[in-house]
Amino acid sequence: MESIPLHPGTPPGQETVPGGEVPLLTLYPAANPRRHGAVVVCPGGGYAGRAPHEAGVVAEWLNSVGVSAAVVDYRVAPFRHPCPLLDAQRAIRWVRHQAPAWNLDPSRIGILGFSAGGHLAATSATHYDAGDPTASDPVARESCRPDAAVLCYPVITFRQHLHQGSMENLLGPAPDAARRAALSAEANVSADSPPMFLWHTADDGGVSVQNSLLLAAALGQQGVPFELHVFPRGAHGLGLAPDDPVVGQWTGLCARWLQGLGFAG
Repeated sequence: MESIPLHPGTPPGQETVPGGEVPLLTLYPAANPRRHGAVVVCPGGGYAGRAPHEAGVVAEWLNSVGVSAAVVDYRVAPFRHPCPLLDAQRAIRWVRHQAPAWNLDPSRIGILGFSAGGHLAATSATHYDAGDPTASDPVARESCRPDAAVLCYPVITFRQHLHQGSMENLLGPAPDAARRAALSAEANVSADSPPMFLWHTADDGGVSVQNSLLLAAALGQQGVPFELHVFPRGAHGLGLAPDDPVVGQWTGLCARWLQGLGFAG
């Protein structure tokens, strides 16, 4: 396990919070002899922090199913959009650039996020580019489009059924309708969006299950493959849910989904 600065030099947008924390990427290459995929992990925390139980242990679980991982310590409040998105996009580019060194398939680089980290993952899966072929930095030449997205009890929308705290931490107080729509993943799905795996609990008291249902409906309308699991009961923020025999099934379901996409080689 190694942590590295995510951006070369001064991170873009760093001037908005002088002296603010520098985003990091913690690396978890899998001991998989086959050419395989990797997943960037975005812990949740309402864009105010990053939950430890949704970080390293998740990367280790991915390693256990033959998938490499990298946990991104993306910037949170007082940093605002687009800083977290720039961090997630850079993480995807960096891991894709690392493909030869880690025995990775560069066409199988995904992203996974919980709660507000799920919002960041969903935003990354709906806002991306092919890279800048003229960049002097070789990482910047890579695409930041994820090839798959795993969204765990995600914040999806800043329109209806929104999570107020995440929205205000990311966009500030009272963002206008256009900014809210631009950062609502269900409003930005296209036929080119990557396949997605979503799970939620029906009685989630922190982030309404309607967030996942809205995104699933949008994916279906665009013909994007997705898998959705809604468990009947469970508190918000369960992470891997090791103590819940029902909700804890999500890891096996997700592992099979990733394997079906060729992420385990």
